[in-house]
Amino acid sequence: MGSKNGKPVIRDEDIEALSKSSGMEKEGVKKAFDNFIAEHPNGKMKPKDFKAMMSQALPKKDAGKMEKHVFRVYDSNNDGYIDFVEFMVIFYVMADGTPEEVLGKIFRVFDVNSDGSITNKEMKRLVKDMYGLLKTEDPDVAAKDMIAKSAFAEMDKDEDGKVSLEEFKSACLGREEFSKMLAVKVIDIFVEDE
Repeated sequence: MGSKNGKPVIRDEDIEALSKSSGMEKEGVKKAFDNFIAEHPNGKMKPKDFKAMMSQALPKKDAGKMEKHVFRVYDSNNDGYIDFVEFMVIFYVMADGTPEEVLGKIFRVFDVNSDGSITNKEMKRLVKDMYGLLKTEDPDVAAKDMIAKSAFAEMDKDEDGKVSLEEFKSACLGREEFSKMLAVKVIDIFVEDE
């Protein structure tokens, strides 16, 4: 994205790249950009706007506490805003990405301070914030602390007290029960029920 006379514009290379990665026609990408700019004239979605979008998109889900975590997935450059390119990239990775690409984005939900690893404290915080979603779907779900402890133990294979992206992917793609459950719950936030 660039700007012309202070107004956000989408560059041809962005249109080309987004068209290629999403399978959308170039005109579709331009139209999506125009709609994004109509909603966010400066080209940036604020956390407040994102919160409104989440509650519209997920009216039946108790995703309130998850908004800040999901926002982090989209805000890939950590500037506190979501621009159109960030928005489109995540939208299409979540829709059509490989399991590894999707888990790479989900990892950002768990990595609260964006330092490239998940600590036990971050895991506990996320599970606490996700608990409303987990409890709604399965009233018999295990206690928060048990879920966090079990998922962390499954993921931290080298027992160094933190989970790397590779450990995270391997636990979620493997048959690790709690890791998978948490990753699937986060994916559910992005994917609307049919």
